[in-house]
Amino acid sequence: MEVMNLPGEVGLRLLLCPLGSNIVIRTACCSIGTVLPVYSTFKAIENKDPNEQQKWLLYWTVYGSFSIAEAFADKIISWFPLYYHVKFAFLVWLQLPSANGAKHLYMSHLRPFLLRHQARLDQIVEFVYGEMSKFVSDHQAEFRFARTLFMKILSFARNIVHPLPTQANRAIEGPTERTPDSQSDNED
Repeated sequence: MEVMNLPGEVGLRLLLCPLGSNIVIRTACCSIGTVLPVYSTFKAIENKDPNEQQKWLLYWTVYGSFSIAEAFADKIISWFPLYYHVKFAFLVWLQLPSANGAKHLYMSHLRPFLLRHQARLDQIVEFVYGEMSKFVSDHQAEFRFARTLFMKILSFARNIVHPLPTQANRAIEGPTERTPDSQSDNED
């Protein structure tokens, strides 16, 4: 009798079922596309491994470029059958050490494109950073207000999740010391 890996089989069927909900495969794409690479990037930085850092820089460059293209085309391409399954396979391929997909795409397509347009892109980036800097500088009061509001909301949420002990909570625990009146009641 063959022992089945039931949770693994159920998970694989949910992931690969084309008629199933896109929620499962989209969650898998998010996990494989960002969660795993974030942790792997963290490990490469903390271990100070230049080869791993290079690998993950290439991955993030290709992933970011793919995400930009996908943002513009998402409304169209998401209607194609099995789109998210193909996306999942693509994200796995980008990361697989044996395939070295991110490096391949970077070297063969992204790098030549960026080198060709580097001067114009530098102008655009300089302009955008300048405009962002002016915007932040011009709206300091609004940013301080938003920060203060956020901190108050965060503090309020913490108090809901981890309330400070109150008199009502102590009453449930019972009295902490005996009073003379309660002792005389017990003696009667």
